[in-house]
Amino acid sequence: MRAIALSMLVLAAVVFVLTHGRGGAWGYVNAAAEAAMVGAVADWFAVTALFRHPLGIPVPHTAIIPERKDSIGRSLEDFVTDNFLTAENVQMRLAAAQVPLRIGGWLADAGNSERVVRESAPALARGLQSVEDKEVADLLERIVLPRLAREPIAPLGGHVLEGILQDRSHVGLVDLAIREIYVWVQDNEETITSIIGARAPWWSPKWLDDTVIARIHVELLAWVKDVRDDPDHQMRQALDHFLGQLAHDLQHDPSTMAKAESLKEHILAHPSVSSSLVSLWGSVRQAIVEALLDEDGELRARLVRALQDLGGRIATDAELRESLDRRLGEIVGHVVTTYGHEISTVISQTIDRWDGDEASRRIELHVGRDLQFIRINGTVVGGLVGLLIYTLAQLL
Repeated sequence: MRAIALSMLVLAAVVFVLTHGRGGAWGYVNAAAEAAMVGAVADWFAVTALFRHPLGIPVPHTAIIPERKDSIGRSLEDFVTDNFLTAENVQMRLAAAQVPLRIGGWLADAGNSERVVRESAPALARGLQSVEDKEVADLLERIVLPRLAREPIAPLGGHVLEGILQDRSHVGLVDLAIREIYVWVQDNEETITSIIGARAPWWSPKWLDDTVIARIHVELLAWVKDVRDDPDHQMRQALDHFLGQLAHDLQHDPSTMAKAESLKEHILAHPSVSSSLVSLWGSVRQAIVEALLDEDGELRARLVRALQDLGGRIATDAELRESLDRRLGEIVGHVVTTYGHEISTVISQTIDRWDGDEASRRIELHVGRDLQFIRINGTVVGGLVGLLIYTLAQLL
């Protein structure tokens, strides 16, 4: 493009020389060529002055980009931040992109969900393996346990227990406990006999002790069976009343609350708590890692199904997609509003690292082709204006 623009200047100069001094119609051609040279040289100077000193002469206000690249970078950074990197623009683009719908449709495909699990499971396993026990112990001892010790547990425990009683969620656990007690009483008659027999008076005859103890065992077994089979048994009602009173006291009785807090602090302060939690973490971690590394394991299969179901729900549930779109927009909008300027500083920081001549060369290579059209247009427009002025001069 430089060669084309220069060729047009040379052509105008040749035409000017060949038509100089001629009259008639050649005068119009000569005037157009003269003005075309002026336009070509002027625009060459303007374009060149952006990137370097024309002909190496340090004319003021030339080589603008090399000498002012830092301020240009900061101005460009501010322009991008104020006009492009705004919460409204980003949110509109996200809404148009329909990111949740695309992700949901992609995950709904079993092959894609399986690919996600296949590629992420080993990385997740390595991440879990990289967490050392001493790091977990340090986290527990310095942050988690002291935090738990400071937080009041009694009101929370009472509220949770109250909710469990209202939902009757404890009934299944009570049923399981009573069934196990019944089986134990039934299968351990000798143990029960020895316990009760040890409490019998020394002067009581053995045959009487055996008769009474056997009867006690029968009645105990029958009573546990009644508790097991009767959902409205008095024992169950008494247990519910006790738990309800405990839930109330944990929330409102200062004495009970103090006892609960004291028990919590005593437990958390025990040296074995931290080590037990670390051991538990190690066992759970090992189990999860092994399951993640098992390509044909149940955990991976469940993860694939879960991702596929999630993708299908996102793709078909318009209300869920709308909620995800809104939340994603809010998150990205907050990030852009809060950190937009920091994000756009990559522009000024990158330009600051460039050498002045390097920055000029990069920019010229990127936009120089279009700038050469300025020279070409200057040559053409200059020639036409010169022709017009010469014509008006002849008419006057």
